[in-house]
Amino acid sequence: MESENNTPNNQPNNPLHGVKLTDILEKLTEKYTWEELADRININCFKSNPTIKSSLKFLRRTPWARTKVEQLYLRSFHKK
Repeated sequence: MESENNTPNNQPNNPLHGVKLTDILEKLTEKYTWEELADRININCFKSNPTIKSSLKFLRRTPWARTKVEQLYLRSFHKK
């Protein structure tokens, strides 16, 4: 019998576990302007007519960009 601790959803050391991409973008846009986000991460969804909705669509289809956004979120809100 497999214990509960071995399930794939149990990620106690992952600070992004359970955090939705929507929540990440909302917190980042509360802290930074779209222009500041574009300066930090050079992606067009932050430069050209940026919205949460259009950014989510792009980031869900573009793993490298999502990784950069997640890294900025961690640097901005999860300092140790």
